[in-house]
Amino acid sequence: MNAPDPEDTYPTEPEDSSPSGESESTASDLPMEGDVLTGNSPAEPDAPVFSPLSAPVEASQPPSDQHANPDRPVGPEPASQKKRAGNSRVVSASTAVHSRPRDPAQFNVFYAVQTVISISIIIATLLTLWTPSNLFSDQLLTNMLQAVQNQENPTAIPNFPTMTAPPKPRIGIVAGHWGNDSGSVCSDGLTEEKVNLRIATLVQQYLVSEGYQVDLLQEFDNRLKLYQAMALVSIHNDSCDYINDSATGFKVAAAVSNIYPEKSKRLNACLIDRYGSITGLPFHANTITPDMTSYHAFQEINTNTTAAIIETGFLNLDRAILTEKPDLVARGVTAGILCFVRNEPVKQTEDTTQPPQ
Repeated sequence: MNAPDPEDTYPTEPEDSSPSGESESTASDLPMEGDVLTGNSPAEPDAPVFSPLSAPVEASQPPSDQHANPDRPVGPEPASQKKRAGNSRVVSASTAVHSRPRDPAQFNVFYAVQTVISISIIIATLLTLWTPSNLFSDQLLTNMLQAVQNQENPTAIPNFPTMTAPPKPRIGIVAGHWGNDSGSVCSDGLTEEKVNLRIATLVQQYLVSEGYQVDLLQEFDNRLKLYQAMALVSIHNDSCDYINDSATGFKVAAAVSNIYPEKSKRLNACLIDRYGSITGLPFHANTITPDMTSYHAFQEINTNTTAAIIETGFLNLDRAILTEKPDLVARGVTAGILCFVRNEPVKQTEDTTQPPQ
């Protein structure tokens, strides 16, 4: 048996293969067999426990079976090949001893920033996809474009929505006997129905000119059923027959079925005051009949509608003013209605909401 080669026992110093000229750690720098590496080593406090001499020396050598490699000569391995194998084991051990793990804090900060940026991109994408459609609607873009144009042209008038005018107050005027019968008939053929319609038509025109919505109604108009308005006035006239010299003047009676009796009294007072002042005709308070206070239209209209009936004169002694000056008569009636709806002051008159006893 050949004597062991001294190089088989101790690894030789590795060849300097570092480009900077620094040599790798030699076997003399490594702990000997039996020594224990601990964390208290002053040179490498964090190096793991490792002993390169504890590993099998021939672990990396190829098998010596002659059948595996017939060309390989039988016998001990050459010393130069053992030297190269030993050097490689020393370099690997030195690398394991002197390599240090990187600072995990540096990786944590980098990964945290990358994660935040990724989540922000995902959230921004989702919010963009789920944005309501009207946020970017054509109307919004049109308004934005118009705002920019207004800034460029300060004198441009903004396009504000048009305000809807409130509805006009409604007033009802009933032409007595119109559409039903002739009423009183005079000897020359003059009928009450014609005189009433002429006056009622003029009243309607005057009230419309004052800005009110006025309904001209027939005696038994279907619209009277639950009719609702600020006021309703029915225009009539008295008999064509001569009664006595006192049978001249007008009469007024308010509806007793209204749920606001004070309003009925006020409409009654306004008609008496304004009509008497304009026409000069006297008021006949003591000749109010139950037919006037219980007028059929008072029972048909809405109970919130304040109503009254007026007989503008006698077709006998007052015929001249009724037929020749219907505009004056109509203005007297109109003034009485405006007094009520405008809440104008009026002097107190005799209450005619109740028939005389």
